[in-house]
Amino acid sequence: MTNRELLLAALNNEEVPRLPVGFWFHFVSEEEKTKGLERPELAEQSVRGHKRYFDEFHPDFVKVMSDGFFGYPQKGETVRLDLGAQTIGDLAKFQPVGEDHPWIQAQIAQVGKIVSLQKDTMYFYNVFSPSTTLKRLIGLETLIKFFRENPSLVAETLLRMAEGIAVQARTVIEQGGADGIYLSAQNHDIGRITDEEYRRYISPADRIVLDAANGAGDHNILHICGYKGCRNHLETWTSYKAKAYNWAVNVEGVSLSEGKKLFGGAAVIGGFANTADDLIYRGSRQEIEDCTEKIIAGAGTRGVILGADCTVPDDTPFEHFEWVRQKAGQKAG
Repeated sequence: MTNRELLLAALNNEEVPRLPVGFWFHFVSEEEKTKGLERPELAEQSVRGHKRYFDEFHPDFVKVMSDGFFGYPQKGETVRLDLGAQTIGDLAKFQPVGEDHPWIQAQIAQVGKIVSLQKDTMYFYNVFSPSTTLKRLIGLETLIKFFRENPSLVAETLLRMAEGIAVQARTVIEQGGADGIYLSAQNHDIGRITDEEYRRYISPADRIVLDAANGAGDHNILHICGYKGCRNHLETWTSYKAKAYNWAVNVEGVSLSEGKKLFGGAAVIGGFANTADDLIYRGSRQEIEDCTEKIIAGAGTRGVILGADCTVPDDTPFEHFEWVRQKAGQKAG
């Protein structure tokens, strides 16, 4: 069974000879994550990083990192993706972008190079939701300030950005060769943005992006991001249509089996905590194998893909992933 066949079986809740395993991390520095257009060499750096990962671990599936393209083009800007907004009026700088924009074309090219590195494998391109993209550009506190000042204006901004991000999602599948996207979304502060407000003002933009991806292919992953302990009420996301769901099991306190029920029996991804203080980074082989066994005992072996709550540290030893895979192979079937 090829990697592709293995993952497809897991996504379809079929019996598998072993559970698929996938972890992901970045290949550029934090400062470089928005510099992909002004520094084209970062694309090759990302390709090389993915290739080393393939050569040394041979992952069962790949989350293709959007390293270099974390920002979003702003009106009047053809290169820089990391400019912020100082006043709420600056939100007008965020407008839809089309398929011919350099930001779109560069990502199509980068994805095409990466998906050619390892055959018979499924690839999911990292795409940030409009609100996560805006938060990265202007900062959490500014986003909350603008939202409290004029939520309708923020919602309109997100809808404009969603048009461009939807083009990003669609074209990396149709032209770049990705099998789907890995849509990273979150409620940035459940203490200051209620679930009702999220559904009313933010969800419509998320749906534009996810609908575009689902229109291009039906193998998309929804990631409900718990990065740095960000909490989410998972019930807010149950109406989002995806092939598989990934959330921060260890932040939310919602197990894979509980989440699988919550998301209508769809495939689920995760199980491991993802920080430098956690087992996947610092654990011994025995500790990691014991954790793998515990996760599988709770989640079962159908429609389960082992991974982490979110991105793992960049220098996590690849052998740790292999320990998970070998132990998972013993428990599946």
